[in-house]
Parts: sequence; structure tokens; C-alpha cells
Amino acid sequence: MLIIITGASKGIGSSLMKKFTQDGYDVVGTYNSTKPDGDNYYQVDIQSYDQVCQWVEQLLPRLKDVVLINCAGISYNSFAHKADIEKWSSVIDVNIKGTFNVIRAILPHMRNDGYGRIVNFSSVVTKLPTPGVSAYAASKAALVGLTKSLATENASKGITVNAINLGYCNVGMGVNDVPAEYQEKMMSQIPSKRFCDPQEIYNTIRYMIDTPYLNGSAIDINGAII
Repeated sequence: MLIIITGASKGIGSSLMKKFTQDGYDVVGTYNSTKPDGDNYYQVDIQSYDQVCQWVEQLLPRLKDVVLINCAGISYNSFAHKADIEKWSSVIDVNIKGTFNVIRAILPHMRNDGYGRIVNFSSVVTKLPTPGVSAYAASKAALVGLTKSLATENASKGITVNAINLGYCNVGMGVNDVPAEYQEKMMSQIPSKRFCDPQEIYNTIRYMIDTPYLNGSAIDINGAII
């Protein structure tokens, strides 16, 4: 089995990269600008389909029983009426178009193999009204629709496609973007009274890998905030 993680240089992607590696899996990850320590990282701009295809070509000898975990993503905070169009559009280009580029390049190999697992990261903001994140919310809502469509197209080929609607986590975007003085207020609004631990994300992905009848689903990991 090969675990492929996009956006593996920091945040949730980095955490998952370490955990799957520690558990003995063959793991590769992508990064955009800052290369982490280690040999299994590839610099890929997922906005470029050509770059993605060149990277996948390098992986061909290892593409067997592939699990693709799409963590790469960016955010841009602005009220819609003040938003910079280019910055707003870049969130869509990375989070939805970039994710699709990777899926498009790897999916034919999964179909030929008769096996595949795809995990996309959506967000609690698709259900929880949050001002200033229209680009991020739109991109993450689109990922849920993409997930469900791809699941129906590929279920007969032994491929599952699921999403995680992630709430506030100790790593990655979300909590780290909020000033410390507001984090206590955020936590008070979460019924579980804590932020998500990365181990819980890892456990959920392992469940998705091991449960082939779970397909086209979007699982909430949010401490019951909604």
C-alpha cells in the first residue's frame, strides 16, 4: 500500500505523514515551497496539471493499493465586498482545482488496480456560518460535492471517496489563524470543550481505509459544534 499525502510539509498533512510512516507504511508527500526533512517529499504545484502528471510518473513503480489523502489547501480571510479577486480565486484554484488535478492524475491507476482510497478535507465552515471566509467555505463545500460524485463513478472499481468535515484542530488552518486571546472563546463554543487532536484525524482515516462500504460520505470531526 502506498499512502500519498498532498500538503505534507506542515499542519495536518505533516502530522499524518509522520503517523503513517511510524506505523510502517510506504508514504510520500508533496510540498509547495518549504521542503521538510526526509526523502519522500516531492515539490509539486498542484495548480499545474502538468506538474502533477510529471510527479505521478515518478511514482509509477510504487502505485499499488493507493490511498490518496488531499490535505493541500490555503485560506484567505476577507469580507466578500472587500475581497481581492485574485486572492479569492487562488483559494478556489488550490483547494478545489488543485485537489481535482491530483485525483485526475491518480484515479486511472486506481481504476486499473481495482483498489483505491481517496480522502478529501472539507471543513466545519461549510455548515457553520463564519464571516470573512467565503472563498474557503466555497472551496470546501465544493469538495464535498466532488467527493460524492466521484464516489458514485468509481464504487464499482473498488475505490472509495470520502471527506472529513474538520472542526478546530490543534494543527493546521483554523486554530493557528486565530489570536490566542480568542482561542478560549472558540473552545467555549465547542460542546466537547477542546480542540481536535491530530490522532483523532488519523484514526478516522484509518477507519475510512479499512471500511470499503463507507463511500461518498462526509464525516464530521468537530466536537459537536454543529
